[in-house]
Amino acid sequence: MIANRGLRHLALRVSDVDRAKDFYSRVFGMKLVWQPDPDNAYLSGGCDNLALHRGLIVDPDAQRLDHLGFIVASIPEVESAWDWTNRNEIPIVHPLRRHRDGSVSFYIRDPDGNVIQVLYEPAISPLDFQ
Repeated sequence: MIANRGLRHLALRVSDVDRAKDFYSRVFGMKLVWQPDPDNAYLSGGCDNLALHRGLIVDPDAQRLDHLGFIVASIPEVESAWDWTNRNEIPIVHPLRRHRDGSVSFYIRDPDGNVIQVLYEPAISPLDFQ
């Protein structure tokens, strides 16, 4: 599992709620908070909320998500997450990279193709979100 400090809230349209629920639980350790029906599920990492709603984007003018980010506490944790991701054959979008601002990140895809950044950011990562 990739250790992370979470994100605050995000809603995603997914083609398979159960598959997406499994992915976010297995990869980021999120827990199911509420599932009112088979088409919707709400997960949390403790200080955040991720809503999963079954649906396909059929409107070509609909907003598209660029990426979402999970903050991690330290550079060694990003490196550990990178190793875990590779061992678990999670699809990689962009490899581990050290950025000029001191941040370190890599990007992966979930089962529906959403891009997720695993990120150490010097100004945010040290904050206590709890």
